[in-house]
Amino acid sequence: MSYPTDLKYTRNDEWVRVEGDHATAGITHYAQEALSDIVYVELPQVGDSHKQGEAYASVESVKAAAEIYLPIGGTITEVNEALSGAPETINSDPHGAGWIAKFTVADAGELAGLMDAAAYEKYCEERKQ
Repeated sequence: MSYPTDLKYTRNDEWVRVEGDHATAGITHYAQEALSDIVYVELPQVGDSHKQGEAYASVESVKAAAEIYLPIGGTITEVNEALSGAPETINSDPHGAGWIAKFTVADAGELAGLMDAAAYEKYCEERKQ
């Protein structure tokens, strides 16, 4: 799997795309593959603020349920309502149409602690061994 280079990644398998002071977040291909078929997504509430690494959403699959953590802190401005009727979109397009939430960035400096695509790919490969 080739991971998009315009995203930053966490060790918990979330991604974030930052554009100015706005960001979009979701889970990675690696995460959706490990979870298998996603059947439900609990979306966050617009207006909620979360610190970096705080749970803001959850997903349920045929294998497990998992909390989703915000890669950097911020306030939720939009949620992907389409996932309510089609949670499997996360499986088919985790880095695109399967985004979970958009938010305003509280502290862009938090990006420094995240991995770029190459580092994340290496991290995933190490865990498969």
